[in-house]
Amino acid sequence: MIGKAEIMFVAGQTGLHPHVVEKDYALGWLLAGISAHESLSRNWMFKGGTCLKKCYFETYRFSEDLDFTLPDESHLEAAFLRRAFAEVGEWVYEQSGLELPADKQDFDIYDNRRGHRNCEGKISYRGPVSPTAAGGWPRIKLDLTADERIVLAPVMRPVFHPYSDAPPNGINVQAYAYEEVFAEKIRALAERTRPRDLYDVISLFRNSGVQTLPSVILDVLVQKCQFKGIPLPASADLQSHRDELDASWENMLRHQLPALPPVSSFWDVLPEFFAWLAHGTAPATPVSFVGAAGATILRDRTLVLPVRPEQRAAVEIIRFAAANRLCVDLEYQGSIRRIEPYSLRRTKEGAIILHAWNVAKHEDRSYRLDRIRRAQATSQVFTPRYAVELPPAGPIIIPPTERRSGGNALMRHQGRNYVYECVICGKRFYRKSPSTTLKPHKSRGGQPCPGRTGHRVSS
Repeated sequence: MIGKAEIMFVAGQTGLHPHVVEKDYALGWLLAGISAHESLSRNWMFKGGTCLKKCYFETYRFSEDLDFTLPDESHLEAAFLRRAFAEVGEWVYEQSGLELPADKQDFDIYDNRRGHRNCEGKISYRGPVSPTAAGGWPRIKLDLTADERIVLAPVMRPVFHPYSDAPPNGINVQAYAYEEVFAEKIRALAERTRPRDLYDVISLFRNSGVQTLPSVILDVLVQKCQFKGIPLPASADLQSHRDELDASWENMLRHQLPALPPVSSFWDVLPEFFAWLAHGTAPATPVSFVGAAGATILRDRTLVLPVRPEQRAAVEIIRFAAANRLCVDLEYQGSIRRIEPYSLRRTKEGAIILHAWNVAKHEDRSYRLDRIRRAQATSQVFTPRYAVELPPAGPIIIPPTERRSGGNALMRHQGRNYVYECVICGKRFYRKSPSTTLKPHKSRGGQPCPGRTGHRVSS
């Protein structure tokens, strides 16, 4: 197990409470234990805000719960869960020294409003900065359900665990595809309109580095809303929740972020987001900052930079601020410069340059990364005057088409850019536009197949 000093260092660099960082550390090891457990790793599908943070964008809000969909409802039995997580706890302790005692785990099985079983689990842990036994054990909440419509095939994703005791072979979990997580967040925003759902939806919408078709997300969302028996959300439907969001914004989000953006900077984007979702209306995108010729934009999920640890931490603060449209105070060559951050680039000579707008001087500026001493996100919002190219670009979620046919088959489906595979018989359907709904068909063996839904395997 890592020491208290490492937790305190990360907390100091990110501006978060040490207990929030410790929980992030414990979440990583609990995910490692689940991925190492044969029964759980093959069946459970990771989703939700923590999935976004741990599997897709490490420069994101810290999250505290683990949400899973379980295709096998027999796993939603207290006896099975107690046995499985006792084994997970033993494995995690052997690998890391993090304590997850079996006698401090609790699983509450209940019926949801549709009459299906759900589970709320609580996994207690003792980490590097946890209070003494007299002060109680911190807990990780598990939200488990089998009552979900899974539209897209799950994907294996590496877990971001930026601590010195990370498993040498990494951590990999079965997770929702990015488009499915996005659609789930929109559905959650419509059903409960909590601050974290608004934050997540607009954050994903703003990340132009992920080339996601709104029609695909809308198709997934339609099926999920039909399954839940709720109407498709619209911007006007959320207006009655504005006062409640204002009142709970700081209480529910402040401890998860290095700096809290004002709720209006997210709420006011909703009409633009829903226009994009419904009609594919591309949001207005400013042009890129014109830097030195031949420079390369750096947007990798995990950057490996030849700089000191405090400068790497500064980069993550800057990326967070850029994603949230917040100005940054840079300590640079002996003074503080307030900037709008736009892009990080490597020049032909190998120098790493931050391109920004100097707020006080009202001019474009470039800052060498190796000369930045510290960065702090502020609460001052900016409207981008250039394309914001700092947030991680994220992964390509849908793998390329598996070529099972010869050239004649490829010619036959030329121009059909969407490939769906029946979830029952595996037969493939080639389409010009996205839709996971299948017509009655015969399997590849010639027998009638009742499958009505396909998962997307290519675009």
